Amino acid sequence: MTKREKNILFAALAVGVVFALTQGWPSVRAKYSERASFIEQARSDIEREKRLIADSEQWLERRQQTELRLQSLGQDLFQGGSVPLISANIQRVVRDYANQTGISVTSTKLAEAMETEGWVLVQQEITILTDNQRSIMAFLQRLEQSSPRLGVSTFAIRRNRNQYAGTLTVVGFSRTAEAPAAGAAG
Repeated sequence: MTKREKNILFAALAVGVVFALTQGWPSVRAKYSERASFIEQARSDIEREKRLIADSEQWLERRQQTELRLQSLGQDLFQGGSVPLISANIQRVVRDYANQTGISVTSTKLAEAMETEGWVLVQQEITILTDNQRSIMAFLQRLEQSSPRLGVSTFAIRRNRNQYAGTLTVVGFSRTAEAPAAGAAG
């Protein structure tokens, strides 16, 4: 090999080394960095999957508790396809509790209803009369513990000699016919 060929070979080798350093090395570093990032992401995904597997039993338990709670809440709702039926049910329950606690229901106003997104709220104003103030507390406790659930939104009582007369507004909830079924959402 002549000196000139050796010089050309060294020049080609130098150009190759410079090319490798300027083009090849950054490419290798980028691939290495990309691979390291991929490995880190895979480790993160594995850890997340392990946590999900470990928590799956807890989530299953929560779901079962929620379904039981949903069933018990269904028992707290009044059944009926229309506001008059729901109102009649509320009146019946209130009259039963009033009779059991020694209170007379003297009048009831026309029920008011509000409907929204598959729910109906029915308000029923009732006028009561009793001669024993303890009966009032027993009556209110019965309403509070009722099933289907009743709420008292307003309450006013006045004493007139040896009688107590007052009004209260009782509230009950129900689902409307167009409400979506509980199982249809899942």
